[in-house]
Amino acid sequence: MEIRLILRGALSGFVAGVLGFVFARIFAEPMIDKAIAYESGRDEILDKLNRAAGRPIAPDGPEIFSRSIQSTVGAASGIIAFATAMGALVAVAYVLLHGRFQVRPRNLAWLVAAFGFFGVYLLPFVKYPADPPAIGHTFTITTRGHLYLIMVAASLVLLGAAVYVARRLMRRFGLLTAVVLSAAGFLVVFGVLIGLLPSLGNLAANVAHANQFGFARAATETPQPITNILSTPLTIDGKTVGPGQLVYPGFDPDVLWKFRWYSIINQLLIWTTIALVFGALLERFFLGRRDPRPRAAAMPESLPV
Repeated sequence: MEIRLILRGALSGFVAGVLGFVFARIFAEPMIDKAIAYESGRDEILDKLNRAAGRPIAPDGPEIFSRSIQSTVGAASGIIAFATAMGALVAVAYVLLHGRFQVRPRNLAWLVAAFGFFGVYLLPFVKYPADPPAIGHTFTITTRGHLYLIMVAASLVLLGAAVYVARRLMRRFGLLTAVVLSAAGFLVVFGVLIGLLPSLGNLAANVAHANQFGFARAATETPQPITNILSTPLTIDGKTVGPGQLVYPGFDPDVLWKFRWYSIINQLLIWTTIALVFGALLERFFLGRRDPRPRAAAMPESLPV
Protein backbone atom coordinates (compact mmCIF):
# COMPACT_ATOMS: atom_id res chain seq x y z
CA MET A 1 0.00 0.00 0.00
CA GLU A 2 2.80 2.43 0.90
CA ILE A 3 4.38 2.31 -2.55
CA ARG A 4 1.07 2.94 -4.25
CA LEU A 5 0.40 5.96 -2.04
CA ILE A 6 3.86 7.40 -2.67
CA LEU A 7 3.41 6.95 -6.42
CA ARG A 8 0.13 8.84 -6.18
CA GLY A 9 1.90 11.60 -4.28
CA ALA A 10 4.59 11.80 -6.94
CA LEU A 11 1.90 11.95 -9.64
CA SER A 12 0.23 14.80 -7.77
CA GLY A 13 3.55 16.62 -7.62
CA PHE A 14 4.11 16.12 -11.32
CA VAL A 15 0.74 17.68 -12.15
CA ALA A 16 1.54 20.55 -9.76
CA GLY A 17 4.95 21.01 -11.39
CA VAL A 18 3.46 21.35 -14.85
CA LEU A 19 1.05 24.02 -13.61
CA GLY A 20 3.86 25.74 -11.72
CA PHE A 21 6.03 25.88 -14.83
CA VAL A 22 3.19 27.36 -16.91
CA PHE A 23 2.64 30.03 -14.26
CA ALA A 24 6.36 30.81 -14.01
CA ARG A 25 6.68 30.96 -17.77
CA ILE A 26 3.90 33.53 -18.06
CA PHE A 27 4.55 35.72 -15.03
CA ALA A 28 8.06 35.17 -13.61
CA GLU A 29 10.10 34.87 -16.82
CA PRO A 30 9.57 38.54 -17.87
CA MET A 31 10.95 39.58 -14.47
CA ILE A 32 13.93 37.28 -14.93
CA ASP A 33 14.61 38.77 -18.37
CA LYS A 34 14.62 42.27 -16.86
CA ALA A 35 16.96 41.13 -14.10
CA ILE A 36 19.39 39.59 -16.60
CA ALA A 37 19.35 42.75 -18.71
CA TYR A 38 20.14 44.80 -15.61
CA GLU A 39 22.96 42.45 -14.64
CA SER A 40 24.53 42.67 -18.10
CA GLY A 41 24.50 46.47 -18.05
CA ARG A 42 25.85 46.58 -14.52
CA ASP A 43 28.71 44.20 -15.31
CA GLU A 44 29.64 46.31 -18.32
CA ILE A 45 29.81 49.47 -16.20
CA LEU A 46 31.81 47.71 -13.50
CA ASP A 47 34.34 46.52 -16.09
CA LYS A 48 34.80 50.10 -17.32
CA LEU A 49 35.22 51.41 -13.77
CA ASN A 50 37.72 48.70 -12.89
CA ARG A 51 39.65 49.38 -16.08
CA ALA A 52 39.77 53.10 -15.30
CA ALA A 53 40.88 52.39 -11.73
CA GLY A 54 43.59 49.98 -12.89
CA ARG A 55 41.95 46.94 -11.31
CA PRO A 56 42.03 43.50 -12.97
CA ILE A 57 38.90 42.50 -14.88
CA ALA A 58 37.61 38.99 -14.36
CA PRO A 59 36.83 37.20 -17.65
CA ASP A 60 33.27 36.10 -18.31
CA GLY A 61 32.55 32.47 -17.63
CA PRO A 62 31.43 30.16 -20.43
CA GLU A 63 27.71 29.99 -21.17
CA ILE A 64 26.92 26.30 -20.74
CA PHE A 65 23.23 26.66 -21.60
CA SER A 66 21.62 29.38 -23.68
CA ARG A 67 18.95 31.64 -22.23
CA SER A 68 16.26 29.94 -24.34
CA ILE A 69 17.22 26.53 -22.93
CA GLN A 70 17.30 27.87 -19.39
CA SER A 71 13.84 29.46 -19.66
CA THR A 72 12.19 26.38 -21.21
CA VAL A 73 13.77 22.97 -20.67
CA GLY A 74 15.81 24.08 -17.67
CA ALA A 75 12.96 25.80 -15.84
CA ALA A 76 10.50 23.01 -16.64
CA SER A 77 12.91 20.33 -15.42
CA GLY A 78 13.67 22.16 -12.20
CA ILE A 79 10.11 23.06 -11.28
CA ILE A 80 8.60 19.69 -12.21
CA ALA A 81 11.36 17.75 -10.45
CA PHE A 82 10.95 19.84 -7.29
CA ALA A 83 7.16 19.50 -7.27
CA THR A 84 7.32 15.75 -7.92
CA ALA A 85 9.75 15.31 -5.03
CA MET A 86 7.54 17.40 -2.73
CA GLY A 87 4.50 15.37 -3.74
CA ALA A 88 6.33 12.15 -2.90
CA LEU A 89 7.41 13.61 0.46
CA VAL A 90 3.82 14.60 1.24
CA ALA A 91 2.81 11.01 0.54
CA VAL A 92 5.60 9.67 2.78
CA ALA A 93 4.45 11.97 5.59
CA TYR A 94 0.90 10.81 5.04
CA VAL A 95 1.95 7.16 5.29
CA LEU A 96 3.71 7.89 8.59
CA LEU A 97 0.63 9.66 9.98
CA HIS A 98 -1.84 7.12 8.57
CA GLY A 99 -4.25 5.94 11.27
CA ARG A 100 -2.90 8.28 13.97
CA PHE A 101 -5.61 10.91 13.56
CA GLN A 102 -9.37 10.68 13.14
CA VAL A 103 -9.28 12.72 9.96
CA ARG A 104 -10.52 11.97 6.46
CA PRO A 105 -7.69 11.06 4.06
CA ARG A 106 -8.35 14.15 1.95
CA ASN A 107 -8.23 16.48 4.95
CA LEU A 108 -5.05 14.90 6.27
CA ALA A 109 -3.43 15.37 2.85
CA TRP A 110 -4.34 19.08 2.96
CA LEU A 111 -2.86 19.43 6.45
CA VAL A 112 0.39 17.74 5.44
CA ALA A 113 0.68 19.88 2.30
CA ALA A 114 0.03 23.05 4.31
CA PHE A 115 2.73 21.98 6.77
CA GLY A 116 5.14 21.51 3.86
CA PHE A 117 4.30 24.86 2.26
CA PHE A 118 4.93 26.77 5.46
CA GLY A 119 7.97 24.79 6.59
CA VAL A 120 9.75 24.29 3.29
CA TYR A 121 9.02 27.65 1.67
CA LEU A 122 7.03 30.42 3.36
CA LEU A 123 8.76 30.58 6.75
CA PRO A 124 12.31 30.44 5.30
CA PHE A 125 11.14 33.09 2.80
CA VAL A 126 10.58 35.50 5.71
CA LYS A 127 14.32 35.61 6.40
CA TYR A 128 15.81 34.72 3.03
CA PRO A 129 13.30 35.57 0.26
CA ALA A 130 13.62 34.40 -3.33
CA ASP A 131 15.79 36.56 -5.58
CA PRO A 132 15.98 36.84 -9.37
CA PRO A 133 19.27 36.81 -11.33
CA ALA A 134 21.50 39.85 -10.72
CA ILE A 135 20.92 39.52 -6.98
CA GLY A 136 23.43 37.42 -5.13
CA HIS A 137 27.19 37.15 -5.33
CA THR A 138 28.99 34.08 -6.61
CA PHE A 139 31.38 34.14 -3.67
CA THR A 140 28.52 33.72 -1.14
CA ILE A 141 26.57 30.91 -2.87
CA THR A 142 27.76 28.21 -0.46
CA THR A 143 27.09 30.32 2.63
CA ARG A 144 23.65 31.36 1.38
CA GLY A 145 22.78 27.74 0.63
CA HIS A 146 23.76 26.61 4.12
CA LEU A 147 21.80 29.42 5.77
CA TYR A 148 18.70 28.61 3.75
CA LEU A 149 18.90 24.91 4.63
CA ILE A 150 19.22 25.87 8.29
CA MET A 151 16.07 27.97 7.96
CA VAL A 152 14.16 25.12 6.30
CA ALA A 153 15.22 22.56 8.92
CA ALA A 154 14.51 24.92 11.81
CA SER A 155 11.11 25.90 10.39
CA LEU A 156 10.04 22.27 10.02
CA VAL A 157 11.22 21.42 13.55
CA LEU A 158 9.49 24.45 15.07
CA LEU A 159 6.25 23.73 13.23
CA GLY A 160 6.33 20.12 14.38
CA ALA A 161 7.02 21.22 17.94
CA ALA A 162 4.14 23.71 17.79
CA VAL A 163 1.73 20.97 16.67
CA TYR A 164 2.97 18.66 19.43
CA VAL A 165 2.62 21.34 22.11
CA ALA A 166 -0.87 22.25 20.90
CA ARG A 167 -2.01 18.63 21.14
CA ARG A 168 -0.63 18.34 24.67
CA LEU A 169 -2.19 21.60 25.84
CA MET A 170 -5.53 20.77 24.23
CA ARG A 171 -6.28 18.20 26.93
CA ARG A 172 -6.06 20.85 29.63
CA PHE A 173 -7.08 24.15 28.02
CA GLY A 174 -9.25 23.16 25.07
CA LEU A 175 -8.63 23.49 21.34
CA LEU A 176 -8.74 27.28 20.89
CA THR A 177 -6.58 28.18 23.89
CA ALA A 178 -4.08 25.45 23.07
CA VAL A 179 -3.70 26.66 19.49
CA VAL A 180 -3.28 30.29 20.58
CA LEU A 181 -0.66 29.43 23.21
CA SER A 182 1.24 27.17 20.84
CA ALA A 183 1.16 29.77 18.03
CA ALA A 184 2.38 32.49 20.40
CA GLY A 185 5.28 30.34 21.57
CA PHE A 186 6.14 29.48 17.98
CA LEU A 187 6.22 33.14 16.93
CA VAL A 188 8.51 34.05 19.83
CA VAL A 189 11.01 31.27 19.09
CA PHE A 190 10.83 31.89 15.34
CA GLY A 191 11.43 35.61 15.90
CA VAL A 192 14.52 34.83 17.96
CA LEU A 193 15.75 32.49 15.23
CA ILE A 194 15.49 34.99 12.38
CA GLY A 195 17.07 37.61 14.63
CA LEU A 196 20.09 35.42 15.35
CA LEU A 197 20.72 34.31 11.77
CA PRO A 198 22.80 36.85 9.82
CA SER A 199 21.43 39.04 7.06
CA LEU A 200 23.09 38.33 3.73
CA GLY A 201 24.41 41.85 3.36
CA ASN A 202 26.23 41.53 6.69
CA LEU A 203 28.22 38.46 5.70
CA ALA A 204 31.94 39.09 6.00
CA ALA A 205 32.52 38.55 2.28
CA ASN A 206 29.83 41.09 1.36
CA VAL A 207 31.16 43.68 3.79
CA ALA A 208 34.65 43.33 2.32
CA HIS A 209 33.25 43.53 -1.22
CA ALA A 210 31.29 46.71 -0.46
CA ASN A 211 34.32 48.36 1.13
CA GLN A 212 36.55 47.41 -1.78
CA PHE A 213 34.34 48.84 -4.49
CA GLY A 214 32.77 51.65 -2.53
CA PHE A 215 29.24 50.24 -2.63
CA ALA A 216 26.64 51.30 -0.08
CA ARG A 217 26.16 48.82 2.76
CA ALA A 218 22.82 47.03 2.80
CA ALA A 219 21.16 44.21 4.73
CA THR A 220 20.71 42.18 1.55
CA GLU A 221 22.68 41.41 -1.61
CA THR A 222 20.36 43.54 -3.73
CA PRO A 223 22.64 45.60 -6.03
CA GLN A 224 23.02 49.16 -4.82
CA PRO A 225 23.63 52.22 -7.05
CA ILE A 226 27.16 52.52 -8.44
CA THR A 227 28.93 55.85 -7.99
CA ASN A 228 32.30 57.09 -9.19
CA ILE A 229 34.57 56.44 -6.23
CA LEU A 230 37.64 57.83 -7.99
CA SER A 231 38.95 61.31 -7.26
CA THR A 232 38.91 62.22 -10.95
CA PRO A 233 36.05 62.44 -13.49
CA LEU A 234 35.37 59.46 -15.72
CA THR A 235 34.08 59.37 -19.27
CA ILE A 236 31.66 56.49 -19.77
CA ASP A 237 29.71 56.09 -23.02
CA GLY A 238 30.52 59.68 -23.96
CA LYS A 239 29.32 61.10 -20.63
CA THR A 240 31.56 62.63 -18.00
CA VAL A 241 30.84 61.44 -14.47
CA GLY A 242 32.39 63.39 -11.64
CA PRO A 243 33.60 61.97 -8.32
CA GLY A 244 30.71 60.72 -6.19
CA GLN A 245 28.17 60.99 -9.01
CA LEU A 246 25.81 58.19 -9.99
CA VAL A 247 27.14 55.87 -12.68
CA TYR A 248 24.52 53.11 -12.68
CA PRO A 249 21.24 52.81 -10.73
CA GLY A 250 20.42 50.15 -8.18
CA PHE A 251 18.20 47.20 -8.93
CA ASP A 252 14.61 48.09 -9.81
CA PRO A 253 12.49 47.48 -6.65
CA ASP A 254 9.37 46.89 -8.73
CA VAL A 255 11.02 43.97 -10.53
CA LEU A 256 12.23 42.56 -7.22
CA TRP A 257 8.81 42.90 -5.57
CA LYS A 258 6.97 41.32 -8.49
CA PHE A 259 9.42 38.42 -8.74
CA ARG A 260 9.07 37.60 -5.05
CA TRP A 261 5.30 37.94 -5.17
CA TYR A 262 5.09 35.62 -8.17
CA SER A 263 7.39 33.17 -6.38
CA ILE A 264 5.00 32.99 -3.42
CA ILE A 265 1.99 32.51 -5.70
CA ASN A 266 3.82 29.84 -7.70
CA GLN A 267 4.70 27.86 -4.59
CA LEU A 268 1.18 28.24 -3.24
CA LEU A 269 -0.14 26.92 -6.56
CA ILE A 270 2.20 23.93 -6.43
CA TRP A 271 1.40 22.92 -2.86
CA THR A 272 -2.33 23.52 -3.29
CA THR A 273 -2.39 21.36 -6.41
CA ILE A 274 -0.50 18.60 -4.59
CA ALA A 275 -3.05 18.68 -1.77
CA LEU A 276 -6.00 18.79 -4.15
CA VAL A 277 -4.89 15.99 -6.47
CA PHE A 278 -3.37 13.75 -3.79
CA GLY A 279 -6.42 14.18 -1.58
CA ALA A 280 -8.72 13.18 -4.42
CA LEU A 281 -6.57 10.15 -5.25
CA LEU A 282 -6.61 9.11 -1.59
CA GLU A 283 -10.39 9.30 -1.46
CA ARG A 284 -10.64 7.04 -4.51
CA PHE A 285 -7.99 4.69 -3.16
CA PHE A 286 -9.56 4.19 0.27
CA LEU A 287 -13.26 4.79 -0.24
CA GLY A 288 -13.92 3.71 -3.81
CA ARG A 289 -15.82 5.56 -6.49
CA ARG A 290 -19.40 4.47 -5.94
CA ASP A 291 -20.24 3.66 -2.33
CA PRO A 292 -17.65 4.79 0.21
CA ARG A 293 -19.80 4.11 3.31
CA PRO A 294 -19.17 0.39 3.85
CA ARG A 295 -15.39 0.84 3.71
CA ALA A 296 -15.34 4.17 5.54
CA ALA A 297 -16.69 2.54 8.67
CA ALA A 298 -13.65 0.31 8.84
CA MET A 299 -11.12 3.12 8.49
CA PRO A 300 -10.30 5.12 11.65
CA GLU A 301 -8.86 8.04 9.69
CA SER A 302 -11.80 8.33 7.34
CA LEU A 303 -14.09 9.95 9.88
CA PRO A 304 -15.20 13.41 8.69
CA VAL A 305 -13.81 16.46 10.42
